[in-house]
Amino acid sequence: VENTLPQATEVKKIEDKSLCSYIYVGAPVAGMKFKFTEPRIQLNDSFKLPSDIQEFVAAKREATAEEKIPQLITCIKADVDAKMGLISDIKQELRKAKAFKINYATFESVE
Repeated sequence: VENTLPQATEVKKIEDKSLCSYIYVGAPVAGMKFKFTEPRIQLNDSFKLPSDIQEFVAAKREATAEEKIPQLITCIKADVDAKMGLISDIKQELRKAKAFKINYATFESVE
């Protein structure tokens, strides 16, 4: 997906990025616009529905050492123009999957 991240003033870097699962939200890249017109969710390398997020989180948990599971973070990289309804759907699915640590990727604004 195409992704222009929003800007934020209170930004903190993640120490261990191996503990992050990335959910990309945005308009399809130019080569896929013939098939998809609305903003989409991308998990790994394919477009998915919000209902696929629980399985995505479960797979990350299974691939992670047991002592590191409480430290897992889900990072949402949403395009600045993504609709809040889609972000809310993602957050609902993350709650169902008991993935409560959520990070929103942004650029640090320079003022």
